[in-house]
Amino acid sequence: MKRREFIGRAASGVGAMWLGFKPAAAWGSPSPTGRFKAADMVTLGSTGIKTSRLACGTGTVGSGHHSNQTALGVQGLSDLLLQGYDHGLRFFDTADSYGSHPHLAVALKKVPRDKVTVLTKSWSRDGDGIRADLDRFRKELGTDYLDICLMHCLTESDWTDRYRSAMDALEEARQKGIIRAHGCSCHSIEALRAAAKSDWVQVDLARVNPIGSHMDAEPDTVVSVLREMKARGKAVIGMKILGQGDLRSKVDEALHYALSLNVLDAFTIGAESRSEQLDLLDRIGSVTV
Repeated sequence: MKRREFIGRAASGVGAMWLGFKPAAAWGSPSPTGRFKAADMVTLGSTGIKTSRLACGTGTVGSGHHSNQTALGVQGLSDLLLQGYDHGLRFFDTADSYGSHPHLAVALKKVPRDKVTVLTKSWSRDGDGIRADLDRFRKELGTDYLDICLMHCLTESDWTDRYRSAMDALEEARQKGIIRAHGCSCHSIEALRAAAKSDWVQVDLARVNPIGSHMDAEPDTVVSVLREMKARGKAVIGMKILGQGDLRSKVDEALHYALSLNVLDAFTIGAESRSEQLDLLDRIGSVTV
């Protein structure tokens, strides 16, 4: 089936398929009403890191040191992050390729550093590159340490062998307290499967939504791999929850799907305005599973 046809068929069945899905137990700790909050505190796998269920994304479409969010300007994006913090969000998702480190640095100056989780990502594929990136990232962000650093956008099925020096450098940094946890974001099902089997991966940032938009494979295939990760104690963080905008008209249904999977520890969504962020917070709080 062609991807466009698949998306069309999945979206047309939204009411019957998404809203009818009831897992035996939803992830996290919803209230007795069966509802979640974006600001609920969760633990990321076996890392011991506690943070908010929703991360403030800064790269809905991000590359070349620019993103939809950095287009808001340094003050605009930092104000958006601080609004999130004021509403209980304690998880900031950034990356070198988004160019959002300077924006986050401004926000970090105005909040207690130990009250927020900073996740960033490196494109380096060797040890020297990773070490240089970690030094530069910390300077750009104005922080002594990073909570989570991921190898960004892995696609190779043999990446756990091919990029061993980069992995070793990140583990070395974890042991020195430069980072608290390491892992990857994957952009192919082969890379995702390799991540699931790797003991080195502590955190995985995975693309997941009900229509397969901008994902590594069809949803059922991806979710089965994520369940393997979850069973092995890895932190599973969802991204592309709204399909990079393809589900913008079906936000409630997409959120229901993510919250009902019983596999995501947290998820990241990049709002592009303060009003959009507030609307997102309200919608998450209205989802019942």
